[in-house]
Amino acid sequence: MQGFTLVEISIVLVIVGLLVGGLLTPLGVQLEQRRAADTRKAMEEARDALAGFAVRNGYLPCPAISASNGLEDRSGDRCTGGRRIGFLPWATLGVPKLDSWGHLYLYSVTPAFSDSAVIFRLNTPRDITVASRDAPGALVQASESNDIPAVILSHGRNGYGAYSEQGTRISDIGRRNVDEKANLNPAGTLFVSRDPADSEAAPGGPYDDIVVWLSPNILFNRMVAAQRLP
Repeated sequence: MQGFTLVEISIVLVIVGLLVGGLLTPLGVQLEQRRAADTRKAMEEARDALAGFAVRNGYLPCPAISASNGLEDRSGDRCTGGRRIGFLPWATLGVPKLDSWGHLYLYSVTPAFSDSAVIFRLNTPRDITVASRDAPGALVQASESNDIPAVILSHGRNGYGAYSEQGTRISDIGRRNVDEKANLNPAGTLFVSRDPADSEAAPGGPYDDIVVWLSPNILFNRMVAAQRLP
């Protein structure tokens, strides 16, 4: 019985390579979907922890002191230096420090809700707005204007604008990440939350950020149930 020729072996190797590649691609997609799902779940738990903190203390925490210190950065009744956006205070809340891609969570809080001198009320002004994209791609509101007390952000798989565990900023990796750039606004009052996209042709550009916000209705309901409000 004659052995395989080099041509036949090459053909077999090509076929095996195609089969393996076909298996690896869906597996990679599944892993990324799992990372995104795990990150969103962790962020939702952090949102619940924010509400629990407010019920216990009567205010929301300040951003973390630093990338290495996850306690809230508070001086007296207010956030140190008036800072309202920074890293999620994971140590204060007792939640994970990093998302599934090893990036620190970003956190923005309405200053009136982090002021511990006076407990916030039902009519305390909020100043954060969350936007999205409709089916044609136009920018639309996902929340009422200036209605959100606090937002948690993961910069997703591409890490555009994210910070490493050591607090190092990851460099720009995209040209048209319009909506992800909006989430880097230093004012911390406008965030974009929409479906992920890899194409630069997508309205708002490539996007894989995950945005979770604390609804005032949920927060107020928790506070009323705990007899902290009205």
